[in-house]
Amino acid sequence: MIEQGQWLTVSDCKRVLVVVHTVTFAQRLREVFGLLEADLRIQVIFTVAPHAFGSGVPQYLRSLGISTVPWEEALRAEFDLALAAGSRGVHELRAPVVRISHGAGHIKPQSDASSLPPGVEPVPGMMSPQQLLHEGRMRPGAVVYAHERDLTELARSCPEALPAAHVVGDPCVDRILAGLPRREQYRRALGIGPGERLVIIPSTWGPTSTFGRLDALLPQLMSQLPGRGYRVALLIHPNVFAGHGPWQVQSWLAGCRGRGIAVLPPEADWLAPLIAADWVIGDHGSLTAYATLTEATLLLTPGPRRQISASSPAALLAAVTPVVSPAYPLEEQLSYAARERRPGQYEQVAALLSSAPGEFHRRMRAVVYRLLDLGEPAHAPVVSPLPLPPALDRWEATDLGLAQ
Repeated sequence: MIEQGQWLTVSDCKRVLVVVHTVTFAQRLREVFGLLEADLRIQVIFTVAPHAFGSGVPQYLRSLGISTVPWEEALRAEFDLALAAGSRGVHELRAPVVRISHGAGHIKPQSDASSLPPGVEPVPGMMSPQQLLHEGRMRPGAVVYAHERDLTELARSCPEALPAAHVVGDPCVDRILAGLPRREQYRRALGIGPGERLVIIPSTWGPTSTFGRLDALLPQLMSQLPGRGYRVALLIHPNVFAGHGPWQVQSWLAGCRGRGIAVLPPEADWLAPLIAADWVIGDHGSLTAYATLTEATLLLTPGPRRQISASSPAALLAAVTPVVSPAYPLEEQLSYAARERRPGQYEQVAALLSSAPGEFHRRMRAVVYRLLDLGEPAHAPVVSPLPLPPALDRWEATDLGLAQ
């Protein structure tokens, strides 16, 4: 355990604990703890909290050069602040906690409604008293949201959390908007040649996701698009890999080998491929909603209605986006969707993703430093541009890129 004392070279630091539950949460938290770099007043410590989808987290953190302390030790130590994107176990920490929302809006209501009073509809986790309160008291020291409308929802579902709520925007929105002018560079880096078109297939996790119903779409992808001027890439939620294991996912997708279909590994940065896409065939997950910010034409796979919050971007997107049918050739459906796309078709959905575009890093840093009782550095937050992605060929290899 890293302790304060005579053995430390840099002493008298504020101690910030980063609590990582899953790879998805780690990717969102990276946007936050990166704001603390180069500040010698702050020592950042990482721990991996228990989670059903926690497989792959230690490897992901090691790839960033991050070492961790055991969860049990983190529970015994005191910190000036803790950062977490999940709720499990954080009420046990001996530190004020900043809860960071993740994903595009609040899509999925709580699956376990057994603890709700009769007649009360379940709400998404970051809006629910079950996640925000412990024994009737507010758990986090601060909760950050992407949109002002989230505060209106919070006032109905958990008004006790309003004093700790902050609207900071969404880092993925900001990075996509900043990356749009580099779209052609990303396409060249991915190996998209002149005249080639890129189709991205994002999938969330769960039985109603695209991956949960891949048998309905995969035959069309393998037989109809590759070799006809199309490149195809699957962006599969890290929870799918964590839940089933990389080997199992690889074996289920063995038919993609040699067919020109790339499968991005769970730790890959999906932002640049999404910006580079000509079409996105998505489900009710966050990546499909984020695609409304890009130049891509969208289509949806058939999905659930009851498992989506009616006020979420995913619900609105389902009302304005054509749905893929197995009864017609996929290439014809792509062409039809592109021809029929209306100007501004996705604008209302995109507007729900953030009410502070371009502001996330500045606002988020202000919240963290205020809770640490420190003055902010005398410069704007340093936000590195999206790196150029590897070529899709790297993820079309026989190992599907999962062993990279």
